[in-house]
Amino acid sequence: MFAIVETGGKQYQMEEGRYVDIELLKDTPDSKVVFNQVIMLVNGKKSKVGQPFVANATVEGVVIKHDKTKKVLVYKQRAKKGYRKLQGHRQNFTRVMINKIRTKAKEAAAEE
Repeated sequence: MFAIVETGGKQYQMEEGRYVDIELLKDTPDSKVVFNQVIMLVNGKKSKVGQPFVANATVEGVVIKHDKTKKVLVYKQRAKKGYRKLQGHRQNFTRVMINKIRTKAKEAAAEE
């Protein structure tokens, strides 16, 4: 089972027991984070698509670290003009370990 979650203006596939690199969050390392904007839950024939989000569904995780990606080089040049410009960029990201994908139906079954 996995979930498609929207955070930071992007959509990410999140699965229990795996980590995902997302846009930079303000949370500190080892703090819990909860994603409420679950767009889709995929579980075989029991899959659910939200309109726009799946009701009563959350994804819980723990912030592992904040880091930067590999450097991307941006090179500009004008032919025959002697103009060259090289610039690098490293995007910040947050690594989150996904612990639980919660739904209302799952919680009701666990209480019984």
